[in-house]
Amino acid sequence: MPSEPLRAPLVLVLAYVRSFVLSFVRSCVLSFVRSLVFVAFAVAALAAPLAAQTPYQVPSQELVDVVDAPSTPAVSLSPDQETLLLMEIPSLPGIAELSEPELKLAGVRISPLNRGRSRTRPFSGLRLLAIGSGEERAVTGLPAAPRIENVRWSPSSEWVAFTISHRDRIEPWLLDVGGARARRLADVALNLTAGTAPTWLPDSSGLIAAVAPLDLGDPPAESPVPAGPVIEVSDGRTAPVRTYQDLLEDPHDEALFDHYFTSRLARLTVDGGIERLGETGVILSYDPSPSGEHVQVEIVHRPYSYRVPIHRFPRRIEVWSTSGRVVHQLADLPLQEEVPITFGSVPTGPRSVHWRADAPSTLVWVDALDGGDARVEASERDRVFAHAAPFRGQPSVLATLGLRFAGAAWGDDELALITETWWQTRRLRTWRVSPEDPGSPELTVDRSYEDRYSDPGQPESWIDPRGQRVLVIGPQRETFRIGQGASPEGDRPFLDRVDPETGETTRLFRSEAPHYELPLQLLTTADGAPTDLLLTRRESKTEPPNYFVRDLERGDLRQLTRFTDPTPQLTGLQKELIRYSRADGVELTATLYTPPGWEPSQGPIPMLIWAYPREFKSADAAGQVRDSPYRFDRIDEWSPLIWLAKGYAVLDDPAMPIVGEGEVESNDTYVEQLTASAQAAVDEVVRRGVTEPGRIAIGGHSYGAFMTANLLAHSDLFAAGIARSGAYNRTLTPFGFQAEQRTFWEAPEVYFAMSPFMHADKVNEPILLIHGIMDNNSGTFPIQSERYFAALKGHGATARLVMLPFESHGYRARESLLHMLWEQEAWLDRHVAKSGATASSSAGSP
Repeated sequence: MPSEPLRAPLVLVLAYVRSFVLSFVRSCVLSFVRSLVFVAFAVAALAAPLAAQTPYQVPSQELVDVVDAPSTPAVSLSPDQETLLLMEIPSLPGIAELSEPELKLAGVRISPLNRGRSRTRPFSGLRLLAIGSGEERAVTGLPAAPRIENVRWSPSSEWVAFTISHRDRIEPWLLDVGGARARRLADVALNLTAGTAPTWLPDSSGLIAAVAPLDLGDPPAESPVPAGPVIEVSDGRTAPVRTYQDLLEDPHDEALFDHYFTSRLARLTVDGGIERLGETGVILSYDPSPSGEHVQVEIVHRPYSYRVPIHRFPRRIEVWSTSGRVVHQLADLPLQEEVPITFGSVPTGPRSVHWRADAPSTLVWVDALDGGDARVEASERDRVFAHAAPFRGQPSVLATLGLRFAGAAWGDDELALITETWWQTRRLRTWRVSPEDPGSPELTVDRSYEDRYSDPGQPESWIDPRGQRVLVIGPQRETFRIGQGASPEGDRPFLDRVDPETGETTRLFRSEAPHYELPLQLLTTADGAPTDLLLTRRESKTEPPNYFVRDLERGDLRQLTRFTDPTPQLTGLQKELIRYSRADGVELTATLYTPPGWEPSQGPIPMLIWAYPREFKSADAAGQVRDSPYRFDRIDEWSPLIWLAKGYAVLDDPAMPIVGEGEVESNDTYVEQLTASAQAAVDEVVRRGVTEPGRIAIGGHSYGAFMTANLLAHSDLFAAGIARSGAYNRTLTPFGFQAEQRTFWEAPEVYFAMSPFMHADKVNEPILLIHGIMDNNSGTFPIQSERYFAALKGHGATARLVMLPFESHGYRARESLLHMLWEQEAWLDRHVAKSGATASSSAGSP
């Protein structure tokens, strides 16, 4: 033993060594534990049913590179057809932008800071491209990082008006096209809560805009003590309403609505002048007449509703002079809470009110002749009226329709095209009318609008010197049509000339393989006469879309833009339009993609099927080919093709038709038809050797998420599912959903059979649920995913629920989208990529 004098120092040394060793061991253990936690976080996150908020995650770099790829600019053609405006699209916003204050009033989401719509998608820069010379000029004078929206050419093509949104106000701006320089138009704050953007006067001298009142004051404060209960009353009249979100809820919401939506019209001249017009009010819309002498104005007024959004509120439809004086009131429409929910039903009173584009100041509107109720048997449904300024006497009748009015294309005093449709039969008819002498309209089109192969295209139009879109009419009174050209070989867009006497068509252009070339505008002379030049957008499997001018007579093709492939790392992906049949004989199509370099000899690879069901009245229409095999695929964070970067095969948009022919409702056999379509798709890709059972995932967004949950409940075809922003309990949308027009009380068995929530006990495959916490889509309340997850968890299913903060039905923030991909990547890698061939390839209950 050490002597007494040495014992104390030795004890101290031993204690120090012991402390050091323990500290070292503790540090190593903690470091090791931290490493384990870090390495295992993704697995633990997927395995544990987390209830707390977790940090945003980032997927593999291959996916991040796709998300961050630059966007191709948007393009707008000037009215004189001499200039293309290129509008640059910024990178994805951050979550901080979505976290800005937001109000949800009367079905509209607004920013209380600047009195504009929230969650908009602005442009970040402007460029000008001369069609003749190809010269490109950058626009100067813009502030740093501008948020450019509401871009509109002046009728003269001298100017481009747009808005720039700041945090506390929205300003009108003007681009001088000749000098390629932008400036603020006027020192005034716009009010864009109602959604109508500043609109040009026909002579290009200025714009009509809604501005914020100068004396509006502070927003109304909400009392912490309620004045009483909120009461709604049913007086015995039938008033079914589909499921809306963001509605007014109490008197304080009404006061906020008045405060933020109240505006005043003003005339803003190109030299910066401001002239305020009329009185303040909740101005829903405004539209100057082609002559510039009048403005059609719609003004919302009380009583407001807690059951329907703003466009169903009471409103006056008036005609003002350009000094703001009311010269004519067309209607004072009541609250529209009692419109039947049957498809094809409409409100009573004037609707679809607009100016006749080819006349100076003639109002056109439609009135229902059947009380607006599509359930009523009637030989006449709608009547189209016209009334010219100064609005004296009785309006004239342009047409009486047996179906529901669907739109009009105006040419001149002798020619207008009026279209009507009927949802129950999918019928579409177009009538040729002489506006100045209606007489007996001539039927020019009569078809099923589901039948893509028979689509004759849309009438071609141009923008006249007053800024109005009117029909292109040739020297022999011929008209022109541009169509997608759907065919069994895929879409082949075309331009046709239509003979005015016989209605026979002459094909002037048709897209040819291996390109997909879409006509955009038949170029015209200054007075609207057609030329031999055609503006098109052309692309192929390997060439991104670019703009060209095609000489129809000589066959020349001149390229205007040279946009490049934003994701060259995916060059070489393999694409094939495939056809196959369902067990009941319905023909189906899909687009099959495989990763660059993959060959069948390499063996089956994991696959994602991404789909969206659609309803049809005809099995033949359901089996028609959609899209083209020659289109370029722009891959971004929303595209299922992003998974090609991770080595997955993708079956994109396989047909999932739900057919109800004749008097049969399609949803009566929804589950049977859905599973049969999925079975056919799986059988086909397995037969081709692309993938194998047990390595196929099914996914979709919105109604595609609803589909996904149903397929996992009613089949054993898939190894896992991804369902984003869906609705799963149809009793929460009891007055109809999607194409279902019967109420829950009329068809309870259909609502029950179609609701995945009711069959949560049958789901034995892993399902990933993702939903935006602030979803504003009709019917897809966030509670849909929350309750469905609770049902799955209660039955022991493998499920994961991800609620994205501040996100709506479509996610916008970069953090949210990257996290969405991280979740999907981890889910697919865990449950699909590494799974064996364990799932059955036959449909049926699990």
